[in-house]
Amino acid sequence: MARGTETPAGPPGDAGPGASGTDAYLHRRTLRRGSAGWFLLTGLGVAYVVSGDFSGWNIGLSKGGFGGLAAAMVLMGVMYACLVFALAELSAILPTAGGGYGFARRALGTWGGFLTGTAILIEYILAPAAISIFIGDYVESLGLFGLTSGRPVLLVCFAVFIGIHLWGVGEALRFSLVVTAIAVAALLVFAVGAFTEFDAGRLDDIPADTTAFGSSSWLPFGLLGIWAAFPFGMWFFLGVEGVPLAAEEAKDPVRSMPRALAVSLAVLVFLALVTFVSATGAQGADAIKEAGNPLVVALQGDGEPTALSRFVNYAGLAGLVASFFSLIFAGSRQLFALSRAGYLPRFLSLTNRRKSPYLGLLVPGAIGFTLAAWSGDGGRMLNVAVFGATISYALMALSHLVLRRREPELPRPYRTPGGALTSSVAFVLACSALVATFLVDREAAFIALGVYAVALAYFAFYSRHRLVAGAPEEEFAALVAAEAELARD
Repeated sequence: MARGTETPAGPPGDAGPGASGTDAYLHRRTLRRGSAGWFLLTGLGVAYVVSGDFSGWNIGLSKGGFGGLAAAMVLMGVMYACLVFALAELSAILPTAGGGYGFARRALGTWGGFLTGTAILIEYILAPAAISIFIGDYVESLGLFGLTSGRPVLLVCFAVFIGIHLWGVGEALRFSLVVTAIAVAALLVFAVGAFTEFDAGRLDDIPADTTAFGSSSWLPFGLLGIWAAFPFGMWFFLGVEGVPLAAEEAKDPVRSMPRALAVSLAVLVFLALVTFVSATGAQGADAIKEAGNPLVVALQGDGEPTALSRFVNYAGLAGLVASFFSLIFAGSRQLFALSRAGYLPRFLSLTNRRKSPYLGLLVPGAIGFTLAAWSGDGGRMLNVAVFGATISYALMALSHLVLRRREPELPRPYRTPGGALTSSVAFVLACSALVATFLVDREAAFIALGVYAVALAYFAFYSRHRLVAGAPEEEFAALVAAEAELARD
């Protein structure tokens, strides 16, 4: 047994017929296997991200102009591509619900696993809370249901969509796929409409700051503007790395996970390119750089709403719902894995009759709802989420590097193209994006660090001495340690 771990007997009632010890503990902590094929997983990967195409990315124009945001989008796209290829290899090696935490646990030990898992939790708890605020704002602005405040929508979002997740993962992912398909179709329709108004001369219409180093019409805020736009370039891809969190519920995860990751990223790259270029060229970078609904502004400018702009406005709500819904799924699975292994309170990993981690859904949901209702600052919460995401990216890329170097003979059903060079690129760009978050919102970065400090204190003084050796991620690590010890003998 690995040092600092234990095998619990489990609370009364955990055991099934004939189960005892670790079997009893894990009996109440199992997910429904085989619920999702590669197509549903691909839909999940797109759903995580699609709301970012409707709004948020355009603020990067106010940081770097068209050229700066374009360069940031390309660099962040390269980072995500390299990271996705690395994760495809790792998820084929370790197809568990732990995702990034499980990979880092194997490569970097218990501290690395906890650091990675906590960073992912920060992202997946705060991001849906922020999106729920945006959904409320959308409903209010559209005048739906006669609401003059978006706050009642927060409660409805969390109650209804968590309820669907409690019903079962298959039902949840199919619902997500339908809503995502509507959002993607709307983006394509928008692009066709926006390209009819396209004028290349509008792309670089933001006045240049002549005091900024390297400024030009394409880089109005200079070379530093590229770096400052990194977090907004991420918005076109933020969340796709969460697909491996569904590994335990996937059909043939060794094959379906790499395929789903690659296809979903390809779809997101295409959507990013057409949305970014068509929206900016339709009305100009200066017109949409701070708009809350840039696609609608791109279609109608200061004029009267059109049938197409109304359609896109309503479809934007579908995009927000798709991302909100899928991010709740991701957060619950990361919390489930950390809890099952003892890093967080173990009761959070209990599953219901339909094999859904009900407390892993309800507790983050309650936290998210409270934060959203109390703060109302969706932008700040999203910046905190981005900070957590960049930490997890760096640690997951590092995990791939360590495993490639330390365990070169480990069976790899899928191998990352480019090997260690690919994950090295992801690591460097992730570290650069992490630093860039301080350029955008220093307060959000320090809030995330404060949450990190509290979580690390809990791990250092309590949970690291009470880890569960029988949990899949811990068992993988224990086997490696035992093999290494035998090799030394």
